[in-house]
Amino acid sequence: MCQSRKSTRTPGIVLGVALVLVVSGCARFDHIGKAPSFSPATATKEHNAMLSPGLPLRIDTGTPTEAASLWSGARQSLLGDRRAIQQGDILTVVIEIDEEAEISNATDRSRSGTESLGVPDLFGVPQRLERELPDGASFADAVSINSSSSSSGDGSVRRNEKLTLRVAATIVDVLPNGVLAISGSQELRVNFEMRELLVSGYVRPEDISRKNEITYDKIATARVSYGGRGQITDVQQPRIGQQVLDAVLPF
Repeated sequence: MCQSRKSTRTPGIVLGVALVLVVSGCARFDHIGKAPSFSPATATKEHNAMLSPGLPLRIDTGTPTEAASLWSGARQSLLGDRRAIQQGDILTVVIEIDEEAEISNATDRSRSGTESLGVPDLFGVPQRLERELPDGASFADAVSINSSSSSSGDGSVRRNEKLTLRVAATIVDVLPNGVLAISGSQELRVNFEMRELLVSGYVRPEDISRKNEITYDKIATARVSYGGRGQITDVQQPRIGQQVLDAVLPF
């Protein structure tokens, strides 16, 4: 009975492992012999936010006099505020990272100790026992201990990062406190390599400049990803089996 049960389970396990490997490798099969395909633009959070009517603006432009005036507060007027403020609006995220950090630590420690114990006179007992000891042995220095230790360490960390990017992001949600949730993506295909730029986070409406731009340091919970996929990226990355072994093997 046990052997039949084992034989029925083994094909299922093998089939499950094969299915996982096939699904994980589908992304690489997409650009075999051709350039990587673009992600569908209609299946993104940005597109869904643009389809939503969003929250109504609290601006009164109902009178004909204000609608015909250049000083109207409407966004479509000459002097209107065209900054992104509601769900579905688009703003530009400026990413300019130029950071450099250098840390250096050095430690040095030393310690030495000496202990000595002798029994030259103890009611004449050491003299009597020395007669039985071999030549050169004596109770004058019964125990002598010397110890010394030293340790030194030196460590340094140096990082240098520089990145300049601009990407259009969409307001995907307006939180109850007025904070705007933004999300943006950009794909650039050069030959057989696809470059992807993803950005998301939360911004305050007052931090958006008159040019409808916001810098990355004013984005809370900012998530910026700059990478890609394609034939060159596949060659640079280890295979799936190797990654699994690296994570499982303890040595």
